[in-house]
Amino acid sequence: MDVQTVSLVGSTGSIGVQAIDVVAANPDRFRVVALAAQRSVDQLAEQARALRPELVVIGDPALAPDLARRVPAGVTVECGSEGLAAAASAAQVVVNGVVGFAGLPVTLAALNAGCRLALANKESLIAGAPVVQRARQTPGAEIVPVDSEHCAIHQCLAAVRATGSGTDPVARLLVTASGGPFRGRCRDDLATVGVDEALRHPTWRMGPKITVDSSTLMNKGLEVIEAHELFGVPFDRIDVVVHPQSVVHSMVETVDGATLAQLSLPDMRLPIGYAMGWPDRLPTAYGAIDWSSALSLTFEPPDRDVFVCLDLAYRAGRAGGAAPAWLNAANEVAVAAFLDGRLTWSGIADVVADTLDAWEDEPMDSVEAVLEADRQARVRARAAVEHRFAAA
Repeated sequence: MDVQTVSLVGSTGSIGVQAIDVVAANPDRFRVVALAAQRSVDQLAEQARALRPELVVIGDPALAPDLARRVPAGVTVECGSEGLAAAASAAQVVVNGVVGFAGLPVTLAALNAGCRLALANKESLIAGAPVVQRARQTPGAEIVPVDSEHCAIHQCLAAVRATGSGTDPVARLLVTASGGPFRGRCRDDLATVGVDEALRHPTWRMGPKITVDSSTLMNKGLEVIEAHELFGVPFDRIDVVVHPQSVVHSMVETVDGATLAQLSLPDMRLPIGYAMGWPDRLPTAYGAIDWSSALSLTFEPPDRDVFVCLDLAYRAGRAGGAAPAWLNAANEVAVAAFLDGRLTWSGIADVVADTLDAWEDEPMDSVEAVLEADRQARVRARAAVEHRFAAA
């Protein structure tokens, strides 16, 4: 079997580091040819010395000279948006582990180059859906999701749709949620929760932004929009179910009443390896369940009165156009303000709602239009944050 070339964009983040673990466990399958990060020079230089890629990119141009002095001889160093685009088109498989809307250019560069995109950056697909869908039509381009939920759905759909007469057998997609650190708590209890509490996720270890999104269930709302875009299933046939054990990563219900699920212990290396190796499965097991031990699995509906971000995401997704971009931008601004101590936890949903109320639809037919929608939403969201901060 030929060795596949891999580019890791966001290599110093959680997804990138775990992708390197997958590569190390499968040296006969993968060779890293490009690494990219925004500012983590020390870690990026260390990765370059260990992996000896052909290209290393730092997003911040001011840090490029320092990086160039610290990488092995023969390694090309590039910087800025052009460098990130080069990294995103340098390999057969591109892992996009960039956090937030900043991942959109990486997604587009990989797809426009006809690469397989192992996508961990849901925000780029959500905010830039129209232009991303156009880029997906490039010959050779494909998206295999790395999010554990969408990876699970991808696996279940591959089984469900493997045979049949052509009639779609899918009744519903069921996106599972751990419930985050505040599952079971009422709105009054959450009025004064702090950053440390929001970052105390019960099952997953992730970066601060996505962990806060988990605490508000905005991550599930974004994942519902992503599932719609990835798999073409209408919003009325995508549901969220809370599953605290995080063993069932998502499910597909078929028209005859059967439900298929993908189960494993929480370990992001499994979906990363699945996306990198698709359509083959890697021989390294991650998250395997010990079925000789007792295991209980529970499910419950989300409390939509408390976790209102979920319905805000459905609202934006159904509206379509620029609305998901406004939702994503407002959420990024609100989460950053919460992490900085300028907004309460419940204020995150308030800022997102205020921003969506100001949204006016406009054509999303170019990257420039996506960027402008994102800019306008951030201006509105920052104003909403300042208003609440001043009134506090």
